[in-house]
This record gives sequence, structure tokens and C-alpha cells, in this order.
Amino acid sequence: MKIGFIGLGNMGAPMARNLAREGHFVFGHDTATLTVDGVANTRSAIEAATGMDVVITMLPNGDILRSVAAQVIPVMRKGAVLLDCSTVDVESARAVATDAEAAGLLPLDAPVSGGVGGAEAGTLTFMVGGSEQGYQTALPLFDIMGRKSVHCGASGNGQAAKICNNMILGVTMIATCEAFALADKLGLDRQAMFDVVSTSSGYSWSMNAYCPAPGIGPQSPADNEYKPGFAADLMLKDLRLSQQAAEASDADTPLGQAALELYRRFVEDEDGKGRDFSAMLPRFEKRGRS
Repeated sequence: MKIGFIGLGNMGAPMARNLAREGHFVFGHDTATLTVDGVANTRSAIEAATGMDVVITMLPNGDILRSVAAQVIPVMRKGAVLLDCSTVDVESARAVATDAEAAGLLPLDAPVSGGVGGAEAGTLTFMVGGSEQGYQTALPLFDIMGRKSVHCGASGNGQAAKICNNMILGVTMIATCEAFALADKLGLDRQAMFDVVSTSSGYSWSMNAYCPAPGIGPQSPADNEYKPGFAADLMLKDLRLSQQAAEASDADTPLGQAALELYRRFVEDEDGKGRDFSAMLPRFEKRGRS
């Protein structure tokens, strides 16, 4: 396929590289001057999108997505796929999809899980909203860039799945960190805590696969001084999106709101910016009951 790839940052660059390695013709554009192996640089988003079979975007937020979409939709050929892999608000995803469909395109919103490591290894998970036809067209690309893709239904549902998933992740990571801090103060050995919880009703991905306690469980950012696999800044962004969606849909999400406020404080008022989202554990270690 001829693929335009707009947004060659920490996630986009390895995704584009993997597509090029599998023999696709990839034409990339980024506001920064970047070189990606196998990817031909273009001077603009319009140039990257013109005449392509698929245009992939990986962008920071919904406003930028809307701006880029307004540029590329008019120059894309009818029947092409506009595949947005950014994590943005549901409203922006659906607005862009409406414009793309009106132009005869196949829009997909397909945010990812797996972080930079997953992008580099080609093991991402894609949560996909949009038509079945668009999904089937893009499926060979999902199979290159990731390990799994799930078609979640209509446009915007990929973003909905992503923010619901990450709301759960934010809440469970806070609960896991709180529990370790409490165990410390009760004199419970961390390894014993892990051995019990990881094999009983407290089991969770935050505990079993991404344990926030250094030296406990599988290797995780906690074992690398909390250098981010998934930055607390990004968790804060996703929690804000979840609460924006909750407000728009009149959903009661008190734990999601509480997690948002804790990560906001951690990132904006404390030392969480640039650290992994599991660095909540040393935060709770240092604190007493308020």
C-alpha cells in the first residue's frame, strides 16, 4: 500500500518504520524535521496524504487532529482510509469521521495501548471505531504494527474503549500503590504482599504485569527509577478525556474523577512530570494520612 503517515514522534516513527520494513511505501510528515528509516519525507501533511491508499495520523490532541483532517480530507482519493491512531476526545473523533465520510473516505479511530516499547516491537493493541469495510482494509496494517486489534463498533468507539480502559488503569494503579504503602506501614513484606495479591482477588494488570514496587514481580519501570514506560503526564491526559466524556454523557464516575485529581496534583504540583505513572508508589510512601 501507499501510506501517508502524519506525526512521526515517539510513537509514530517506529510504527511508520515497521510498515516500511514490511514493504509498504510510506510517506511521512512531522512538524519537526525527522528522519525515519525507510520513510520518505514530505514537505506538508497535504503532500503526505495526496493519492495515498491509507493516511495514518498520530497527533497530540483533538484540536490538532481536526486541523490536520481539514487539510488532508480534501486531497485524499475517494475510498481511501483515514486512520487516526491518536488518543483524543470522542467528540473530535466523531466530527472528523463525519467530515471524512462526507468526502467518500473510510475513517477509523484506532488509539493504541502498549507505549513506545510496543510501537517499536510491533506489539501494540488497537481499539478501532469505524466501518467494517474500513477495518478490513486496515487490518493488514494493524497486524504489522500490533499484536491485536479489536473492532469496537461505530466511529468514536475506539476512543471510548481507550479512555474507559485507561480510567480503569489509573484507578487500579492508585489502589495498588496505596496498598503497598499501607502494607509497608503495617510491617508486611512487599514480596509477601505480591505473592498473596497476585494470586488472589486483588489480582490486576497493575499488580501482576506492571508492579509499582521495585524488585517485585516482572521487570517494570519501577526497576528503572520510574523512567516512563507510560508517563504520568499521559495518564493525566487520558483521565481528563475520560471525565470530559463522562460529563458529556452524564455518567457518574467518582473514582475516575478522584484519580484525575490525584494525577493532576502529582504531575502539576509535585514531582510526577516526566515520571512513570506507577511512581505514585514513592509518592504515597512519603505521605501520612491527611
